[in-house]
Amino acid sequence: MSDQIKHECGIALIRLRKPLEFYREKYGTALYGINKLSLLLQKQRNRGQDGAGIATIKLNPEPGTRYISRKRSNSANYLNDLLKSVYKYFNNLPEERLNDPAWLKANRPYMGEVLMGHLRYGTHGLNSIETCHPFMRQNNWMSRTLVLAGNFNMTNTDELFQELIELGQFPKEKSDTVTMLEKIGHFLDNEVQNLFDHFKRIGYSNQEITEQMKSSLDVNNVIRKAFRKVDGGYAIMGMIGTGEAFVVRDPHGIRPAYYYMDEDVIAVASERPALQTAFGVRYKNVHEVPPGHTMVIRTNGEVEFQPFTDPAPRKSCSFENIYFSRGNDRKIYLERKRLGEQLAKPIMEMVNYDFDNTVFAFIPNTAETAFYGLVEGLEKELNEVKKKKILDLGASADATSLDQILSTRVRTEKLVVKDAKIRTFISDDSSRGDLMSHVYDVTYGIVKNDRDTLVLLDDSIVRGTTLKQSIINILSKLFPKKIIIVSSAPQIRYPDCYGIDMSVMKSFVAFQAVIEMLEESGREELIEEVYHKCKEQEHLPKEMMTNHVKSLYDVFTDKEISERIARIVRPDNLPYDLEILFQSIDGLHAACSEEVGDWYFSGDYPTPGGTKVVNQAFINYMEKSTERAY
Repeated sequence: MSDQIKHECGIALIRLRKPLEFYREKYGTALYGINKLSLLLQKQRNRGQDGAGIATIKLNPEPGTRYISRKRSNSANYLNDLLKSVYKYFNNLPEERLNDPAWLKANRPYMGEVLMGHLRYGTHGLNSIETCHPFMRQNNWMSRTLVLAGNFNMTNTDELFQELIELGQFPKEKSDTVTMLEKIGHFLDNEVQNLFDHFKRIGYSNQEITEQMKSSLDVNNVIRKAFRKVDGGYAIMGMIGTGEAFVVRDPHGIRPAYYYMDEDVIAVASERPALQTAFGVRYKNVHEVPPGHTMVIRTNGEVEFQPFTDPAPRKSCSFENIYFSRGNDRKIYLERKRLGEQLAKPIMEMVNYDFDNTVFAFIPNTAETAFYGLVEGLEKELNEVKKKKILDLGASADATSLDQILSTRVRTEKLVVKDAKIRTFISDDSSRGDLMSHVYDVTYGIVKNDRDTLVLLDDSIVRGTTLKQSIINILSKLFPKKIIIVSSAPQIRYPDCYGIDMSVMKSFVAFQAVIEMLEESGREELIEEVYHKCKEQEHLPKEMMTNHVKSLYDVFTDKEISERIARIVRPDNLPYDLEILFQSIDGLHAACSEEVGDWYFSGDYPTPGGTKVVNQAFINYMEKSTERAY
């Protein structure tokens, strides 16, 4: 993606199912759990660039001992610093201590059997240590102690916050993380109190009740009550002081969560390849946490999957597969290839099947896999062209003419390279802007001047600013006949509210294009009409709202909007033709048939909260408000 956007967090959970001595004997180290957690975090580093955190819980601790350890970092080298601070407790230990699991558990932090890790990619707010997960709600009662981390955004935090107040709480913050911590914590307290009263009535002592809690907590009941009114996309994991752990995934499967388990370990992560790498297992051995279910890991290490809400249509985020996730997941890799392949025919129609004078390249690095698919699609198109030419020769075919036909190839080149080391200390705005326009380098001498059409594949176009300020300008230095920018994703028209920082309407170049065309054609009244419709339903329940912003896009064809986007991102004085081609929504669905969450492009949100957000985002645009839409 040439336009960087803030997106998602990463989660990791480890539950050791055997005593620490077992791992020392089988794997050569009692640090097996923290080592695996460390690897899961490092293999998902793409999901969080603002901070990281780790928390662990020791099973069956002695009273008076610290059984929970937590460390967070938001430094520039957050993950390295975090892991250094954990491993410093073990690096200088004598061999006999490192080989003594009982001593390690009794004397060193992070030696718990239940381990949690989080990578933060903040979508809003300050990047401070206080905003880094895991969050903790401590209590002298182990069963009331809760540690929470997740990859989520809630669209109705205000509603949930108000519910906490109505429950009698006094929340210290309005963030969705704190709200969810306190919401789950409230119903956990209720569950514990009900169990305490029950066991007390039948004659158990207080100490005996504490032990009973370890096998009696109904975690899914807690989740079912806590998430009754939640609207959003989420994969949330938690640990309870008694040693139970859980993972909750939203009913539409918007946010990803995968698990692997065997007789030794249970592990959960945001991405399947991280689990495959960490545990050396096959693709088929890693499974999705079912949407709308709680994955409960009991104190004894048993696992249960229980629904906590009514079933809902699967609407997994397609952007996961286009851009966010690392592309080494087999399924995602093949989907990205198909996204590129879908574009081969429309591209060749744009260049009139002129393979000899067309050069294909991509913007590194996330578009690379789609580019491989594009090339395969182009080769199929070229084979059809070659086949027709050979058949047309008929009896006049000879070696020379056949050689000429067969020598035609798809011209692929690495033309665009990001100069990651470019920096500027220039204070003058115009000079600094000129320098930053050269953040990309090009390969000179490959493109035939004034003859070749340059086709450049990007995975998506959000704002178009990087195209205008850098990429197209630098491409123009190759002196092509024409430049065609191709997006493997459809036009991004609507805000996201389920984990990605894309909620400001004016930031979308597709929205800018539509507004410009409406104003130029004298249809400003439609903009005002949509605004008034959004205002009219502003105070309605979110379930009764309609996405009125769609009607703005309905006025124009996809092609007309693409043409206007090309005009917007076209640098001043560009001496070449510029065209932009976007993936179609049908092409997206054909490539990613299981990930049908396309609200960025279609405006069809999976939850009522999404509809509320898009209308509020448009209101904010019209009123020039900088407030967050959710």
